[in-house]
Amino acid sequence: MSVHPTQLGRRVSFSPPTNPPPSRLRALAAAATVGEGISSQGGMAERQVAELGAGAACVGWNHCGRRLAAGAVDGFVSVYDSQSQPSPSSKWQAHKHAILNIVWLPPDYGDAIACVCADGTLSLWEEVSEDDQLPTWRKCKVTAYSDGQVKVYELLDSLELDKWQLQAEFQNITDPVSRSGKPACTSASIAWSPRRGESQQASFAIGFNSDSPNFNSCKIWEFEEAHQRWLPLVELGSPQDKGDIVHAVAWAPNIGRPYEIIAVATCKGIAIWHIGLSAESDGSLSTENVAVLSGHDGEVLQLEWDMGGMTLASTGGDGMVKLWQANLNGVWHEQAVLDCNVSH
Repeated sequence: MSVHPTQLGRRVSFSPPTNPPPSRLRALAAAATVGEGISSQGGMAERQVAELGAGAACVGWNHCGRRLAAGAVDGFVSVYDSQSQPSPSSKWQAHKHAILNIVWLPPDYGDAIACVCADGTLSLWEEVSEDDQLPTWRKCKVTAYSDGQVKVYELLDSLELDKWQLQAEFQNITDPVSRSGKPACTSASIAWSPRRGESQQASFAIGFNSDSPNFNSCKIWEFEEAHQRWLPLVELGSPQDKGDIVHAVAWAPNIGRPYEIIAVATCKGIAIWHIGLSAESDGSLSTENVAVLSGHDGEVLQLEWDMGGMTLASTGGDGMVKLWQANLNGVWHEQAVLDCNVSH
């Protein structure tokens, strides 16, 4: 299969493999110690995995949760291995400006990460080993733009991460009449559908933080194989909310549900949406906003689902990590809170 990275503003996202591995919570940290639980006769013990400095701006676990990549405000990237010391196994300067988002590629393509910088630059880095030398990280791709367009790239050869082809470019607008020029876009949030099989079409949800209400609302796009193009499926937003700025989007894994679940964070809270799997008589998909979660003091920075699509984790500018779940009646509630402002 091909990988489709989509980058705009502060977000980069890669389509998952057909059978996606478990995802891990990736919480933003200003200064933190990252640990993992270890089983013992007395219960659960903790072991320090990584110690992040005060300049850490974003982090991301690899597919199996054994390696952690951290981006810093000074443009440096650090990679930590859970089996080694809390200090980084590799560290290099990827950008001259702050790194805002860091993502591991799917494991099918080796150990590689993508970094998004504050100046809109995207870079891809691949870990390579030569002879008996220690592994090093090699730059594969750099691109930069801030024109408000959605750009989808396709990897031509999974063994050559420096060869990407622009597959599509379009605006996040469902109504052609509403098309406009270049909006002033601060960031975009992207979430790919966790694909359940080869027969399922590639699709993703995207929302904007821009000065154009038509661009902002979260929309789902699907790739149409017959005409080799991306088509808008549905817009997630009530009429009074469609112009709200989107801060984060997360698509839940689907294990046997008759509908998809997507979480969308705006200034009004975290909206939980149910999207039908089958088209209605008019060809559209049914949507239902089943909950709006509030609790963060300030902007929601990131959303992440667990591997079963049952628990949603959110991080906010207030330094809090919150876990959300629905009870047997389908009512969503706050399950747990982690205060990252507290020193340990």
